[in-house]
Amino acid sequence: MKTILLISPYWQEEHRWMVSSVKMAQLWQRLGYKVAVLCMGHGSRHEKVSETLDVYRVPDVFIPDPWNYGIAFGFSGVAVRLARELKPDIIVVNKVLFWSSISLLRLRLAGRKVLLITDALVGITWWPRGRLGKVCAAIYANTLGWLILKAATKVVFFHPQPESVLKRLGIAQKSIIIPTGIDQHRFTTNRPEHTGVTVTYIGRLESVKGVADFVAAALKVKKDKPSLDIQVVGWYKDHHPLVMANDREVRFTGLRKDIEDILSRSDIFVLPSYSEGLSNALMEAMSAGCACIASDVGGNRYLIENGNSGFLFPAGDREALSAHIRRLVDDTAKRKQLGENARRRIEQVFSWDKVGKRYDELFTAWSA
Repeated sequence: MKTILLISPYWQEEHRWMVSSVKMAQLWQRLGYKVAVLCMGHGSRHEKVSETLDVYRVPDVFIPDPWNYGIAFGFSGVAVRLARELKPDIIVVNKVLFWSSISLLRLRLAGRKVLLITDALVGITWWPRGRLGKVCAAIYANTLGWLILKAATKVVFFHPQPESVLKRLGIAQKSIIIPTGIDQHRFTTNRPEHTGVTVTYIGRLESVKGVADFVAAALKVKKDKPSLDIQVVGWYKDHHPLVMANDREVRFTGLRKDIEDILSRSDIFVLPSYSEGLSNALMEAMSAGCACIASDVGGNRYLIENGNSGFLFPAGDREALSAHIRRLVDDTAKRKQLGENARRRIEQVFSWDKVGKRYDELFTAWSA
């Protein structure tokens, strides 16, 4: 059995989840690979999850929102040591510009081929909120980030990046697109009978996610549609100001693991991010047949064909978002049509069957 060493910022720990890494590891195990994950987290430990999955953690110092960035001294050295001990057939680094991605440089200096996979280019096509964050991201992206991209043996993007950007960075010839994909069979499009309409956001309550825009836009609709059920699903820190100000009219569920059930009871799904890669939450909502509304940024416009498999709106435009929510609350037929088309879009382009085939072909060629 061939082994993949997957280097990821995080795995599954409290609010620091790296969903794309979890999904990729699950997919690669289905393809017959053994996966060893190296990530940051609380404490230094090795967890044998199953016969085909091991997780190694290096302790980090975490800088919270709006940075959401961990620093783990010695991480690159651990990556080189694990590569030497495990002798993996393939080494994959997930995400660029996280501290963990610096290990790619050390691995390349050690003579290893390394595949870099990422959903966005922070500081180039993906931006944090706030002026200081943008300046820091741009400096980081065009110095260390550029070196990491250049050093990678091959770069896999989860969604298309501007060709002009790839050429400027000098990585156009070694870049390909393979989305993370989704196991759509986990989700049902059959909705239990219920009165009213439920509109849902799923994700962390971070500034870049635009959750405040969602709450404001949905509450505006609720003023004359009092039966509208508004829920926010995802981790948030204690005494979060958005929760404290709106918990009487909005259900804040906190971190939940029954996402399939939540989506089966949701009619409308909203993703109002200011910057976004290829959103797992949006793919899950589309798989569940929700009528989806998303900001017109990043991978959202790759997933959603505007007006056909969902609605797009300018990030930060609460009036446009409110208008889309109102239309879907009033128009049951349109909700159903968008949901059916969203599910079909996932099946045709983003299903694990199709994505798995592309990764199998990539890894076969890589090991040849």
